[in-house]
Amino acid sequence: MGRAYQNRKESMAKTSDAKAKVYSKYGREIYVVAKQGGTDPSGNLTLRGLIDRAKKDQVPTHVIEKAIEKAKGGAGEDFAPARYEGYGPGGCMVIVDCLTDNPNRTISEVRNCFTKSKCKLGTPGAVAHMFDHCAIFVFDGEEDPVLEALMEADVDATDIEADGSKISVFTPNNEYAKARTALVEAFGDIDFDVDEIQFLPQTHSPVSGEEDVEMFERLMSMLNECDDVQNVWHNGELA
Repeated sequence: MGRAYQNRKESMAKTSDAKAKVYSKYGREIYVVAKQGGTDPSGNLTLRGLIDRAKKDQVPTHVIEKAIEKAKGGAGEDFAPARYEGYGPGGCMVIVDCLTDNPNRTISEVRNCFTKSKCKLGTPGAVAHMFDHCAIFVFDGEEDPVLEALMEADVDATDIEADGSKISVFTPNNEYAKARTALVEAFGDIDFDVDEIQFLPQTHSPVSGEEDVEMFERLMSMLNECDDVQNVWHNGELA
């Protein structure tokens, strides 16, 4: 119990360029998820959850609809997922998830981010084993009814935490659709605070000292500026 998760809700962008990057990342992910799993959110729960998050992050409706229409057409960019792993300042571990139509360009950009912040890009699997790949749901509720609903639906909930009126449910990443369906069927149209799949670090690595903190912040900033980077996970803890 007490495992920390990070809500990846984008902070309010301060410039039009920053907003455009947020919209672009959501548009690309919605397009890929809709193309792979179907354009109807009622039948594609991953798409439904992604649309809900986009709306909470104030992504305009026309951006969402354009991405879905593009997926319906079948043509368009052929994006593929790419995951890179490496080590940041103080030995902290970093996972970078991308969607790319040019793997050579993407790995070059990601490697450049690590190199310019005095960090090291690792091999596939180098750090992922130190993270739990989890589906996470956070919403208003009570622990006992939630546990009962998940048990009745035979959902493998690895953890359920109660913090006041907030319930946090953790399941393996491949139980996402099953868990979400069980929760919605039991409690109706839930307003999820968190509804996504994340990499949760099993341990945290302190990042201290002026230079390490500066390099860590530079690495995160550079990665988030890359168009192909969708999400960045790490176990760094600024001291």
